[in-house]
Amino acid sequence: MFEFFKKYYLALVGLGLLVVILGWWFWPKDKEVYLSPEAPWIVIEKPLKKYTFSNLSQKVFNGSEIELEKELFKNDWYTAWLFSYIVEGKKVSGQLNRPSGSVPEGGWPVVIMIRGYVDREIFKTGVGTKNGADYFAKNGFITLAPDFLGFGESDMPPNNVFEERFLRPVQVLELIASVKNLKEVDPAKINIWGHSNGGQVALSVLEISGKDYPTSLWAPVSKPFPYSILYYTDEFDDYGKALRKVLSGLEVLYDVGDYSIVEFYNWIKASIQIHQGTNDEAVPLEWSQDLYKRLDDLDKEVELFIYSGADHNLVGGWDLAIKRSLSLFDD
Repeated sequence: MFEFFKKYYLALVGLGLLVVILGWWFWPKDKEVYLSPEAPWIVIEKPLKKYTFSNLSQKVFNGSEIELEKELFKNDWYTAWLFSYIVEGKKVSGQLNRPSGSVPEGGWPVVIMIRGYVDREIFKTGVGTKNGADYFAKNGFITLAPDFLGFGESDMPPNNVFEERFLRPVQVLELIASVKNLKEVDPAKINIWGHSNGGQVALSVLEISGKDYPTSLWAPVSKPFPYSILYYTDEFDDYGKALRKVLSGLEVLYDVGDYSIVEFYNWIKASIQIHQGTNDEAVPLEWSQDLYKRLDDLDKEVELFIYSGADHNLVGGWDLAIKRSLSLFDD
């Protein structure tokens, strides 16, 4: 027996290596396998890997039917509806504003409205997008503002703070894919408006999709993940202690750069406006200036508008900012 192993030692080693390589090649990519003396095969589950920007950029978003569930209110310019659609088997609600009057040839153009952070306890459908959606609807755009999972009449998100976050761009991409199922809409004329954290979601959507959706960003959160959320943890009751503990586990399993907008600016093909107030206490002016420089250095089509004295909601520059946004969408 010893002579047998001695004679075929190299062949057996080669066969063993081939088994390991084939096992790695065909193993599901949301898992990793490690070899160790104590436990020859250790399987590490990596369920969040599907949300990396690289993986999402390869995903086909088919969308779903958009259901108009009930009329919220009606005025002389538009009718507001509670709508819903499906994302990964879960219902997402939101507000749709449909302009009054006859449908233009080819259908209404669309603005996807992406709000910023709002406490779940005080959120109501339309909060964070109401004024902008009102303006765009009055000017002949159908607006769709998703509530996101866990808000409004949507289903609850997964019980993982980071998966909930990574699902935000997915919800917007599925909504964009669903627009084609709406009557009276021109799916070739889709625009994006994003405020604060919604601006970061908008940038994620532009990067993942690689589509030319004209986009207006108001005081966007544009720092890399996870600093983009750690920056605000001084507002938490525990100053972010619990979040940092979960984050430390995330960084053991994943490369957080795979989920960070700053790593993928070169993927953007859309024209972008950045609107920033000098008196913004939530998003520093320097962030938007840096975002503009990074995009401009990459020869992206980008404009930066600074409003002296305006706050985080562009109060003090709102009228001019919304007119500039409309001009971008009307081109």
